Amino acid sequence: MSTLADRLDALLPQTQCTRCGYADCRAYADAIANEGAAINRCPPGGDTTLAALAAATGQPPSALDPECGSPGPLRLAVIDEARCIGCTLCIRACPVDAIVGGGKRMHAVLASLCSGCKLCLPPCPVDCIAMVDAGRAWSVADGDAARERHRARDARLARHEPVARRRAARPTTLTSEPVRSAAVAAALARARARRATRGGQQTG
Repeated sequence: MSTLADRLDALLPQTQCTRCGYADCRAYADAIANEGAAINRCPPGGDTTLAALAAATGQPPSALDPECGSPGPLRLAVIDEARCIGCTLCIRACPVDAIVGGGKRMHAVLASLCSGCKLCLPPCPVDCIAMVDAGRAWSVADGDAARERHRARDARLARHEPVARRRAARPTTLTSEPVRSAAVAAALARARARRATRGGQQTG
């Protein structure tokens, strides 16, 4: 017999974006069902998901919490392969196994699998990932498939299997070592400049 948390999880979009403030869609469903969490914290689901959650819980619908972000069209991550240094950090961050590649090899996002969660952006040391319009909507079928991939990822982590090694590396290697080194050095210089700017603003 399905629990309320099961039914709520089935209503969530399964983008696993964490914008709700919870670790994943299932954690948010559990929090609504068992802890009385607000039902208005899922921007990817928008008003449609909010209405469904309200009907399932008996709570009155309310406006989406702006602190969680705004709803909008599906956007997909795209990696600039010429700038990618093969660090695998984006692969480790992706909650739905949508990025392929290997250490010191170029990475690529599988557009059909990307949920638009943006979790690959912060860890990239060379800012080589951009978000682009998907030109389509995120469907129930997309969500169901993403849920299964996310569960499989969690199972690998529970077995202490590195997520970054889940796929064979693409045969195309990265650019030369000097180019990779220059990219890393440029990324570090940008980071130092941002820190220096913030420090100046704080002391000014």
